[in-house]
Amino acid sequence: MQLGMIGLGRMGANMVRRLMQAGHQCVVSDLNPQSVSALVTEGAIGAADIADLLSKLEKPRAVWLMLPAAITGKVARQIASQMEPGDILIDGGNSNYRDAVDLAAEFASKGISYVDVGTSGGVWGLQRGYSLMVGGPFEAVKTMDPILASLAPGHDGSGGTPGTTDTASQGYLHCGPPGAGHFVKMVHNGIEYGIMAAYAEGLNILKAADAGNEKRAADAETAPLHNPEYYRFDIDLAAVTEVWRHGSVIGSWLLDLTAQTLKDDATLSRFGGKVSDSGEGRWTLQAAIETGVPAPVLSSALFNRFASRDNDEFANKLLSAMRYSFGGHEEK
Repeated sequence: MQLGMIGLGRMGANMVRRLMQAGHQCVVSDLNPQSVSALVTEGAIGAADIADLLSKLEKPRAVWLMLPAAITGKVARQIASQMEPGDILIDGGNSNYRDAVDLAAEFASKGISYVDVGTSGGVWGLQRGYSLMVGGPFEAVKTMDPILASLAPGHDGSGGTPGTTDTASQGYLHCGPPGAGHFVKMVHNGIEYGIMAAYAEGLNILKAADAGNEKRAADAETAPLHNPEYYRFDIDLAAVTEVWRHGSVIGSWLLDLTAQTLKDDATLSRFGGKVSDSGEGRWTLQAAIETGVPAPVLSSALFNRFASRDNDEFANKLLSAMRYSFGGHEEK
């Protein structure tokens, strides 16, 4: 099958490579000409801009976007304005599902199908395949089945089998009408925030298990450590995460990556600890609030990310100011 791909970043370029390995023809475009050239040398067809890309695709055309959420809507409208009835436009980025609902309705009036594909797999997707959560009109999703099957892991990482009914076990699923794919991916990423926070907090407790060996100040600003003899463990975090990988109930691919990271750099010296969020966690909590669903773990994980970027600095200063005001407590 033929596909246009716009956006050749960390995921888009490798998705093109995986599709070409499966025998699909890809026409590619990106603001960075070098990204286009690199894929052309591997067999892709390069395009200078949207019009050039569309001219190199056979009708009806299918164009996949792998772009930041902030610009996806603008670019989608630019492309749709040059498309014809029967064409399919796919958004595989982490866009807000509400945008997918609105854009699908807008483009449907022009006879253009809009498919939203929540894509998980990161930089490992080329080898492992991508987990795909799909929303959109049934016929358009059915048309895209060969592409989705090739991108998905399949049963052994080499891709799924097009035309089968049990696609979920192969790594891709038509979740429902427009917006459903991004809604499922949104919640997926919210869960990811929570799992990452749980690993990070637990390993941080293990890291502090030698607190009883440390000299502790004895003053009004330092909480005493009772029974320091119970906290004299020098625990090898890399080794612990490695043993958890084998038979543990908390084993996961995320733990696999964590174990390798700690093995390579036990002090995590290359990281500053300022954790970004790209929007999905916020949208997940918004949906939880609007539907009345409790999500304390996911909300805590999101707010911890805000705190990691010093967005709580003023609040912490106020806490110190209040302690000083009522008790004369100096900051340590």
